[in-house]
Amino acid sequence: MTNSKNTRMKAGVIIGLVLGSIISFVAYHFIMPTQSASHEMSSSTKDSKEPIYWVAPMDANYRKDKPGKSPMGMDLVPVYDDDGSGPDEGAGTIRISSNVENNLGVRVAKAEIKPLNTVINTVGYVTYNEEQLVNVHSRVQGWIEKLYVSAVGDQVTKGQALYDIYSPELVNAQEEFLLALDRKNNRLISAAQNRLAALYLPQQAIEKLRATRKIQQNVTFYAIQSGVVESLSVREGVFVKPETMMLSIIDLSQVWVKAEVFERQSSLLAMGNDVVMTLDYLPNKQWQGKIEHIHPMLNPKTRTSIARLRFDNTNNELKPNMFGQITIQTSGNESALLIPKEALIRTGTQNRVVLALGEGNYKSIEVKVGRYNENSVEILEGLAEGENVVSSAQFLLDSESSKTSDFKRMEPENIEEETPELSSVWVNAEVESTMADHRMLTLIHDPIPEWSWPEMTMDFTAIDAVDFSQLTEGRHVRVKISKKVTGGYQVIDIDVSDTEMLDQQMSNDNTVIDHSNH
Repeated sequence: MTNSKNTRMKAGVIIGLVLGSIISFVAYHFIMPTQSASHEMSSSTKDSKEPIYWVAPMDANYRKDKPGKSPMGMDLVPVYDDDGSGPDEGAGTIRISSNVENNLGVRVAKAEIKPLNTVINTVGYVTYNEEQLVNVHSRVQGWIEKLYVSAVGDQVTKGQALYDIYSPELVNAQEEFLLALDRKNNRLISAAQNRLAALYLPQQAIEKLRATRKIQQNVTFYAIQSGVVESLSVREGVFVKPETMMLSIIDLSQVWVKAEVFERQSSLLAMGNDVVMTLDYLPNKQWQGKIEHIHPMLNPKTRTSIARLRFDNTNNELKPNMFGQITIQTSGNESALLIPKEALIRTGTQNRVVLALGEGNYKSIEVKVGRYNENSVEILEGLAEGENVVSSAQFLLDSESSKTSDFKRMEPENIEEETPELSSVWVNAEVESTMADHRMLTLIHDPIPEWSWPEMTMDFTAIDAVDFSQLTEGRHVRVKISKKVTGGYQVIDIDVSDTEMLDQQMSNDNTVIDHSNH
């Protein structure tokens, strides 16, 4: 029994070892080769990607088709083709992959033509209605015997007594009126009564004088409107003259609010614009109104334009010299090309946006801006309707694009290599190197007086019409260089008919130089 059990155990161990060996064999010969092949394939793919050119680390315009040194003695850096595609707007165009776009949180917005509803948020201050201000003067000289108002801010009602005055002139005028009454001369009576009215003697005082035939030494004058005492310049016993401003009364049942608007926004103001006002001490209440007057002159100290509003104040909630928050809805219903305000990059010298070209391509360009509202900005030049601009993470993209960007827009696609030229010149040059696949060549050209260029070595691109088979290294040719609107330079034509003469001329020049050095 025991032997049988041991035999079965030994058989199980042997079977386990055999199965383990089979599994290891399969894993080694099938799985491992697959991983190794995958690794070798990846390595092969990486090694098979060749640089398209080499560039100087400190000068992106210095390019070569093979490794070497830059003019500063630094090793050239290889540039690989990242299989990128998409629109190219020339200098400053950059490309980022989709995962980088996601990590940066890039968002784009479309330039659209729509009404520019501008809202002006500003401040204003409450002041009295100057149309309801009354200044009180005496028409005669005299002494203030009694004053019925005592301080600025006192409430007065129409017909309320203001002051009593003793005036010899008023006494004489009353005597003349009584004399005319005694003589029963209607002409004299009318003249004397008119004189009393001209001296502002109240009508009730004239009627009392006619009835009692008794002269009043102290005459009482009354308020001609209800309101608040705005100023008080006299006291009892003071001698006054007609030019003395005794007191002023202001009616606060209606008040003015003067809103100050920045000079750059003053052109947006118009009579009748709707206005909403709020006050700090009553934050839950709003006053609705309209602009009824725009001051024709700016405040010379604050450089602001004054827009005047009118509000009812029967409950006396609005008090002069209060400050309020003013929201003016302008009547600008005309359409404009708008982008979000956050998409605009403002610097000290220019305004820029990052143009989203599509497929991960971006370029920083210059734009000319116009008016603003709370959320949008008007674009006058630089963008067209339907184009996309970056509204988030644009500063990071702009910092990369602006290193090489010319901030200009290329001509439409239907104008290819025949881009309008600003100028072009012919010049003698020696071919140093070429990169026919990339339509690039390096030339050592003679001075170009038309552009104030000295003799120098320079990289150029060439249009498709240029035959690179004639541009062998070391050959002397005449080339036509064009200055494009975008700011770049390209070779648009070559002339090899005088090649032998140029070679002979260069040879003679070198001989003279050699003799001179010798």
